[in-house]
Amino acid sequence: MDWTWYLFGFQGRINRAKYWLGGLVMLGWALFVAWIIFLPLHLVADGEPIPASLDFSTGTIFAIFDPATYHLPSRADVIPIIANVIGMPVIMWIYVATSIKRLHDRDRSGWWMLPFVVVPVLYGHFADRLPYSILAMLGLTVVVFSIWGWIEMACLKGTAWTNRFGANPLGKQRSRPRGDRRRGFRLSGWDQHSELELLPHRASPPPAMHVKRGHD
Repeated sequence: MDWTWYLFGFQGRINRAKYWLGGLVMLGWALFVAWIIFLPLHLVADGEPIPASLDFSTGTIFAIFDPATYHLPSRADVIPIIANVIGMPVIMWIYVATSIKRLHDRDRSGWWMLPFVVVPVLYGHFADRLPYSILAMLGLTVVVFSIWGWIEMACLKGTAWTNRFGANPLGKQRSRPRGDRRRGFRLSGWDQHSELELLPHRASPPPAMHVKRGHD
């Protein structure tokens, strides 16, 4: 498997198993970043308390653009900030790349990431600052799209045929559904030359009709 394409590419398709594997890769990277940051601190801390919580969620990304979160970092904030600067770009890239390829497997454009992921995350981050009327109107919609997106990317099978984003990653190709075949037939029209086969005319009768002449 081409790991560079799998983890960082946005073209093509991946199946459900590789989508879940991408989640394990992101978890492994987060643990690795935490280890390489906290281990040196434990060696030089001399019994001083060390912050032991890291947040690699998508809310951290949107907090960067939220003026309400701006403040002078304390000593306890320095370590999480360093960890996020190192870990979050890789995690987010892998997440977006694998999610888009999984949507391709479902024959959906990567733009479906907007209602499935971006809008719910934005809603969750800014919900406490929205008026109640907007919360009531958007809340149910966000929940529906969140559940729908999770089912689409994590649970449902991809198209069994070659779709507009590539071949079936499982290697099991199947013809398109009958509705697609009919639609293609209507668009292409009837090809008379491919349906009719004209045989050349023979002047002589078939062999069974030849008369055997006797000897005089």
